[in-house]
Amino acid sequence: MVATSLLATALVALAQMFAISTRSNIGSRNSTYAAVLAQQKMEELKSLSWGFDQNGLPISDIATDTTQTPEPPAGGTGLSPSPSTSLQENTNGWVDYIDSYGNKLGTGDHAPQNAIYQRRWSVSPLPTNPNNTLVIQVLVSRVKDRGVADQGSVNRLPEEARMITVKTRKAS
Repeated sequence: MVATSLLATALVALAQMFAISTRSNIGSRNSTYAAVLAQQKMEELKSLSWGFDQNGLPISDIATDTTQTPEPPAGGTGLSPSPSTSLQENTNGWVDYIDSYGNKLGTGDHAPQNAIYQRRWSVSPLPTNPNNTLVIQVLVSRVKDRGVADQGSVNRLPEEARMITVKTRKAS
């Protein structure tokens, strides 16, 4: 009887540890996938033209649509400055949706039915050098209501990714 009660207690503890481990692994997988999606969007934005031509005149890609694959050279927002609320709400042109296979599903104020993740980004000129330097931010989260996390400076929640970089003009 004592052995049976010890075995039952051990099995209950083991089951609880298994459940905690499973939740932790799922959370880690979601965080990793969000980071990969954020890095992918960051690379797309960093690859857009932002430099000087041979005559020293600035060139800026403000038309490429990075919400589609392949990226059309027109019809998008490129590196144009985003609205100040583009990280706080789904803003057409500064959000795209991703399905469970990592495919882009387009942009818009509302996520399509089969969207799993949403990527929001902002592009803003650096205040100390607005003509030559951009601050790019990308926030990736699962498609859900983020509640108060979307207020103010936009907080990163568990299982989300937020990346920030600076892009400066370079001579071609």
